[in-house]
Amino acid sequence: MNVSTDEQAAPQNVEPAGMRNKILAAFPAFRSRNFRLYFIGQIVSMIGTWLQMVAQGWLVLEMTNSAFWVGVTAAASTIPTLFLSLIGGVIVDRYSRRTILLWTQSLSMGLAFILGIFTLTGTVTIPVILVLAFMLGCVGAVATPAIQAFLSEMVDRSQLHSAVALNSAIFNASRVIGPAIAGLMISWVGTGGAFVANGVSYIAAIASLLAITTSLAPARTDNENPLQAIRDGIVYTWSHPLIRTIVLFVAVVSIFGWSFMAMLPVVAKRTFALGASGMGTLFSAFGLGSLSATFFVSMSSGRIRASAMVVGGILTFTFALLAFTFTTNVPLALCFLFISGLGMLSAFATMTATVQRLVEDRYRGRVMSIYLMVLMGLMPLGNLQVGFLSEHFGTEVAIRVGVAVTMAATLFLVMSRKQIGQAWDEYQDSAAA
Repeated sequence: MNVSTDEQAAPQNVEPAGMRNKILAAFPAFRSRNFRLYFIGQIVSMIGTWLQMVAQGWLVLEMTNSAFWVGVTAAASTIPTLFLSLIGGVIVDRYSRRTILLWTQSLSMGLAFILGIFTLTGTVTIPVILVLAFMLGCVGAVATPAIQAFLSEMVDRSQLHSAVALNSAIFNASRVIGPAIAGLMISWVGTGGAFVANGVSYIAAIASLLAITTSLAPARTDNENPLQAIRDGIVYTWSHPLIRTIVLFVAVVSIFGWSFMAMLPVVAKRTFALGASGMGTLFSAFGLGSLSATFFVSMSSGRIRASAMVVGGILTFTFALLAFTFTTNVPLALCFLFISGLGMLSAFATMTATVQRLVEDRYRGRVMSIYLMVLMGLMPLGNLQVGFLSEHFGTEVAIRVGVAVTMAATLFLVMSRKQIGQAWDEYQDSAAA
């Protein structure tokens, strides 16, 4: 029996089409052309961002041989978030998000090239690095809320949950890829070359934004006082018992939990005697665990209670990180970092989703700005304290102190769950009345 060429080819096309449908079913945001463009541009740009973050820490360590200055430099790039994120939220609400992102990406590209030129010409100094890091942090304080708000313009409402999850995946995937590339690039072309590569990576983000076509929301014309709007958001956040609890808990973990990341260059060089590529592997191990957590949280949604996910995730993070400080075996250290990344991001992804679910729409932008301010803006305090303790008592001791405080906060959260539940019931009753 003769079979036509079309009939022979048909079965070969079933698998790709079926695979495509499965991907779109799992990640509906990819149905949007705008989001596909955004995703490609952002993942290239974020990989470049991690190139610069890792290279900057390594450069400061080589210049000063001081864990304290590594912490100070990391703090300089994140401290603007503490003071400017709420103002950034007001800007995002009043102007075109796409235009804001084009400006912030362009400014970030320029700052990366400037740092690269200073480094390649041998004129870079610690004050130069601190100033440029601070300026980049100021730009990020506006860009971060703009990105969160722009997601809703690129996709349909039914695809928004998928877009938020994939946006988180961009960060975590780049956390895996970027440090590994950074380690190799520092070895090959030096830290200056890594900074220039980050500048080039912004071209992908800018090109994708230019190609995106959306019905831009008009700028808000109301005359509401920005300071009063910010005050209303703070009052609402503090009066909501569950959101208040989450924000306070995030504050503790941001200061004492996340801060160990700033010390990974020090640990790589002093504890494990690793070079730049080995340092990149340490960052990537934590990032791979974080990326795995993104899919784990997505698949377990509705099957595991949020409180159990948060407590279990933080305890997993703290025990794995504590074990990391006691090992001198590199493969074992990578394993512990992977587990700690899995635990940390499982908890934080769940807390972020919980806040999104609880907050009223009219307060959503302001509450999320407060949440991001606490999550990212308090990290400089953590970088400073871990750098100070590391300089005077050793890096391992500094990380263990952070682990102890984070674990104590988690146990306090568990012991207070009944009071939190009662406060939540009272809040609901008063809202209903």
